[in-house]
Amino acid sequence: MSGPTLVIELAEPLSTAALREFRALMVGLSSHFDEKRPGFFDVNVPAERLGVEDGRAKDWRKPFPLPLLGKACTDEKLTGLVGYNPQREDWRRPFLVYLMGPGIGDESIFEAEHADQPEVETVLGFRPTHAVNVSACCNREIDHVATALLTAAVMDVIGGVANVELMDGQETVVADLPGVSGTAEDCMALGTADFVRAWAGHPAFRLVT
Repeated sequence: MSGPTLVIELAEPLSTAALREFRALMVGLSSHFDEKRPGFFDVNVPAERLGVEDGRAKDWRKPFPLPLLGKACTDEKLTGLVGYNPQREDWRRPFLVYLMGPGIGDESIFEAEHADQPEVETVLGFRPTHAVNVSACCNREIDHVATALLTAAVMDVIGGVANVELMDGQETVVADLPGVSGTAEDCMALGTADFVRAWAGHPAFRLVT
């Protein structure tokens, strides 16, 4: 079952050094790693490695010292959001994380996703040359949180602006979150990694699938 997807808009192609750091991040986060082509990763990312607290008994926990969630780790709202029943969850979340655009791959997908978006480009202040899609392959509540946090982690390494599709009524909710660059009439919010983390910690958080 497919899940939510977030897009990281890039103003220029990734440098060789940035692509190397991107790959290293994905290797470090993944319990399963398969590189289909440079910048295209088929991975399983344990939720704990993204800073999502495992609510199981202490002797069951296997902490991973990588505080990707930042300040949101201590946010009581987020703690409530991620209080799932881990007995019924596979915490090794499957994702496709892939760079796309001219000269890289998946050009047709890039063109289709970026066709005729003048309002988005106005908010961004640039026309995207490339993008990274972070796509969850499952659609439980934990997958929505993990998608947001994985996207923020990738942005910490490669930069870019998150393009988040919104549900009806969410535009007013995200407008005052930190790191929001703006919203577009076609129900898109754009912002920094801080925005993505803040949105993941909000009680009304839910991604479009």
